[in-house]
Amino acid sequence: MTDQQWIVHICPRRDWLAAQAAGVYHAASLETVGFIHCSRPEQVPGVLQRFFAGAGDLLLLWIDPRRLQAELHWESADGEQFPHLYGALNLDAVVGVEALPG
Repeated sequence: MTDQQWIVHICPRRDWLAAQAAGVYHAASLETVGFIHCSRPEQVPGVLQRFFAGAGDLLLLWIDPRRLQAELHWESADGEQFPHLYGALNLDAVVGVEALPG
């Protein structure tokens, strides 16, 4: 999936399975910082290296921002603009799920 309008979110497989059972996705960061960290597809390698080194069983959620129910804000972090989702991720906004190597 390479559509540039999509954003992505990296999550452990267990969290995605729990979201499917619950009907909505809540990342731990929603409680700790108030939003869900997302990225543009081309930012994934750097995010994986910086925040997920050594982690296994990760998934990449492909998200259509037009389907989001929570507010999406583009904010600066580490000299780049990242999409931050200020609320739970509604599952119908996820248009694809891809296993990440690791």
